[in-house]
Amino acid sequence: MSESAHWRKSTRSGTQQGNCVEVANLNGTIGIRDSKNPNAGHLTLTPNTFHTLLNRIRSDEKAR
Repeated sequence: MSESAHWRKSTRSGTQQGNCVEVANLNGTIGIRDSKNPNAGHLTLTPNTFHTLLNRIRSDEKAR
């Protein structure tokens, strides 16, 4: 499934080889993977969990 997915990296990542992740819509779930090692696999989250993660990151909370 992840081979045919359209993985996107944030435009804020720039061209540096820093700590970047990519996301993709995987038929109703959200995939997250390391952009430096895309063949290592990915995490799969529900859209609700993904939005919760984004909200925590935006508010600078630590994930529990």
